[in-house]
Amino acid sequence: MQVSYSLSSPVIPVSSPSTVDLLIGFTSEAAGATPSRRPLNLSLVIDRSGSMAGAPLQYAIEAAQRLVEQLTPEDYLSVVIYDDRAETILPHGPVQDKPQIQALLRTIRAGGCTNLSGGWLMGCDHVQSQLSGDRLNRVLLLTDGQANVGVTDSPILTNTARDKATQGIITTTLGFGSYFNEDLLIGMASAAGGNFYFIQSPDDASDVFRIELESLMSVAAQNLSITLQPAAGVTIAQVLNSYRTQTHGSALQVNLGDVYTSEAKQMAVELAIAPQTTLGDLPLLSATYSYQAIVNESIQSFSNDLAMQITVGSAEAAVQAKPQQTVIEQISKFRIAKVKDEAIALADQGDFKTASAKLRSTLETLQNQSLQESFEVAEEMAQLDHYAQKLESRQFNASIRKEMRDQAHQAQTRDRQELKLRGITAGSADSLEQVSNADGGVLVQCIREGGKLRIRVVSEGFEGDRNVQFPRSIRQEGVTYVVENLQLSADESFYRASGKICRLVRPGEEHLFSSSGSTRQPAAKRQKADAISLADLETTDTVGEGVLLQCLKDGKKLRIRVVSDGYSPVYNIRFPRSIREEGALYVVDEVEEVASGGSYIAYGKIRRFVQTI
Repeated sequence: MQVSYSLSSPVIPVSSPSTVDLLIGFTSEAAGATPSRRPLNLSLVIDRSGSMAGAPLQYAIEAAQRLVEQLTPEDYLSVVIYDDRAETILPHGPVQDKPQIQALLRTIRAGGCTNLSGGWLMGCDHVQSQLSGDRLNRVLLLTDGQANVGVTDSPILTNTARDKATQGIITTTLGFGSYFNEDLLIGMASAAGGNFYFIQSPDDASDVFRIELESLMSVAAQNLSITLQPAAGVTIAQVLNSYRTQTHGSALQVNLGDVYTSEAKQMAVELAIAPQTTLGDLPLLSATYSYQAIVNESIQSFSNDLAMQITVGSAEAAVQAKPQQTVIEQISKFRIAKVKDEAIALADQGDFKTASAKLRSTLETLQNQSLQESFEVAEEMAQLDHYAQKLESRQFNASIRKEMRDQAHQAQTRDRQELKLRGITAGSADSLEQVSNADGGVLVQCIREGGKLRIRVVSEGFEGDRNVQFPRSIRQEGVTYVVENLQLSADESFYRASGKICRLVRPGEEHLFSSSGSTRQPAAKRQKADAISLADLETTDTVGEGVLLQCLKDGKKLRIRVVSDGYSPVYNIRFPRSIREEGALYVVDEVEEVASGGSYIAYGKIRRFVQTI
């Protein structure tokens, strides 16, 4: 293990209190290499509740099939599916017949509510049955909804995940769409020492599964832990990551989890230093770090020490000392992550004004530090401005909350490029002036790359693979823009758009788009759902903007319940009896609770949902 540290400033002034940021980096000695990996002891737990119907489940299954393709007979695998109840469709065992496993995955169908605890615990039991220190013991839990059957209490599930981790079973959680409980899934993954992923759109599933599998296959060290002991006059003000910590007197133990050959592990600490009276080198911290790694095909434990110091100089020397810009940039990303979480907490309490002010204050600090010359920080600044606008206009929704939580969590725990600043929520280009020719400007286009909205140059004379810094509030996937000016950044690593920005449209379509972001069409009249017979129903294999219902037998009666997330699964719903059929799934345009409460009314067209995986 290679360990290094760097400080935001190499010199502090004598006789004055100081605050210094410390960045500690852990890198596998096999970084960049492809070492032999440890066998996997893996249970894949897939939510097949009704809300997964259609594209979400289809893409999840395809991603799982690709995961199976990467496994070997040395790996153990089981597959658990769950809706109201959990079921093992692939018993735990060595991966022998991949085509058979992939065919089995294709048989999964959606329907029912979300018994997350039942599915997850069944997966844990499978991993427990073959638990071994020679393997990586993991449960991959995928869900798109709220836990509404079985154990649903978040603290209980999080504490149980922590207990399972002490037994050697690590849980990674994957949240799909915009209805899952991100606080629960992040909490479970953090408590269990696993990873969390936000799959914002169905076709992101393969990328996310690939990232997790690559991570599992590149584990170089496990259970990395560091204990920091401050020197006299030094206080650990805060750890900027979200790793688990424990205090032991004045010492602080931080558990960092796994280290991958494919990415570095970083820890950021803010230190407060009392006024010093003596010039020269000043001890800051003594640290002891430990971990387990494979050496000569056996797992061995390692421990080592690291001493950190800083120079105390004159006031003039401290002013003249060159700040470590790369450290400042990296530390700024950790602080941005913290302020995102703080803004979310305020928004959850309804204090949108203070939440926005926090983001705006951080944005101003970054501007004053001139950090916008780093593309990643410039993108963070664009994000902060975008989220502040959403808070100020009361458009802070579930997707934005998940996106912010994901960005904050990944920034504080991972250093993998594909996981940074993922998110496709943005504004709209429809407020822009619409033109039908470039007229001397530069053409750029908004595209989606790996769960991110990026701007690329399409005009000739520019390098199309360079990133473009562009206002987040007007990014809209698939839209082409005419930019007045496009300039290279100071380090020539990316372009920055400036001047007037217009939306490019075809001739004659200059007024097609409204400020609401949609083409102008007459609103459909709202009608209660109705149908004559089952044969009259149109079929569909997508839920889209609709609501999914399911017909179940309750004694001698056929009942209809809503299985889309965000609705009560125990409410009755007013629904035509002539089209009820046990086990059938239906899609309606809208569902609304009756004025007196306790039941629903369906509105719009009724279509029968047909699963075509």
